[in-house]
Amino acid sequence: MSNDATLVSWNWKHALKQMQVGLLAATLTTPLARLSRAGEVETADEPEGAATSADEARFTKSRALTNKTLGGKQFWADVEYFHDWRIQKNVLTGHFRLLDGDDYRHASGTHSLCREKLEAVRADRRLGAMSGEAVILIHGMARSSASMHKLKRHLELERDGFKTFSFSYPSMQVDIAQSAEYLCSVIDSLEGIDRIHFVVHSMGGLVVRAYLAKHSDPRIGRMVMIATPNLGADLADRFRRNMLFRAVFGPAGQQLTSDPNGFVAALPVPEFEFGVIAGGRGTEGGYNPLIPGDDDGTVSVESTRLPGAADFAVIDRLHTFLITDPEAREYTIRFLKEGRFRDAGEPQPIPRVTTGGEESARR
Repeated sequence: MSNDATLVSWNWKHALKQMQVGLLAATLTTPLARLSRAGEVETADEPEGAATSADEARFTKSRALTNKTLGGKQFWADVEYFHDWRIQKNVLTGHFRLLDGDDYRHASGTHSLCREKLEAVRADRRLGAMSGEAVILIHGMARSSASMHKLKRHLELERDGFKTFSFSYPSMQVDIAQSAEYLCSVIDSLEGIDRIHFVVHSMGGLVVRAYLAKHSDPRIGRMVMIATPNLGADLADRFRRNMLFRAVFGPAGQQLTSDPNGFVAALPVPEFEFGVIAGGRGTEGGYNPLIPGDDDGTVSVESTRLPGAADFAVIDRLHTFLITDPEAREYTIRFLKEGRFRDAGEPQPIPRVTTGGEESARR
């Protein structure tokens, strides 16, 4: 091969590599930009009226002695809930903190110290036991619980509204199995709750499946999976060795591949009712040229299709914006109540696949 031909070949390969890195950067930009604003979005105060009782007045006064948290969403994991209160663990230092529903910190130190403070708050504010039907919302990779805020509010405002909990976990700091253990801890803390549903976005669905690999709870009802890479992520296959990808997505990013012998392939299929919502353009090429088939810019439609789903739907939205889409919201609420996405027509289940008598999550 001539020197000119070699140079042309090198330039072409270099340009292709640059385009791939550019697309990777574009893929990361939206979730990371939103992550940087997560503290501001989630911790914004709701308008407060005048205290209507001595208890409320005393609680308002006590806030002068507490601190508003500044974020740090990617370093804290929820481990316990009680109404709007939660105890979190810092995955770097191992210490705990107690937060109220507006992200004011009321205690910091050991787990037992935070629990003692929570018991004192419970007695002081006369908080009764939890009860009813709950939904745990779980965000995806490089996001925070703030990303689920709009959907959370709609679930709460629904007639006979659900009790909602937005699960925070450090998706870029720990692997999926560790996040599942944090989820186990918060599920165990929901004393008095009669039924538990899940609404999950992206990797959040894999956290639930990892939880099911080691744990179970008879109260679990239904789950809506939104844009979850149930069969592995093509972008993880392509970029898992990329330095930027490794640095941003951490150990969990390395687990997202479609390797048939990998982490995702070994996760169990839920035994309870679940539905799958995918994002797609409705074309063979989808939004992202680096992903085979239709896709939402981050996850392929095919990868979301977990056999065993009671219903399946595709919505023309990008990955990040599916959780705020009105149609996805409508589908989610209906599935939690009725086990189906659409008001009319038949559900579109994804049949379970058996291989040699053993169930498989692969198509």
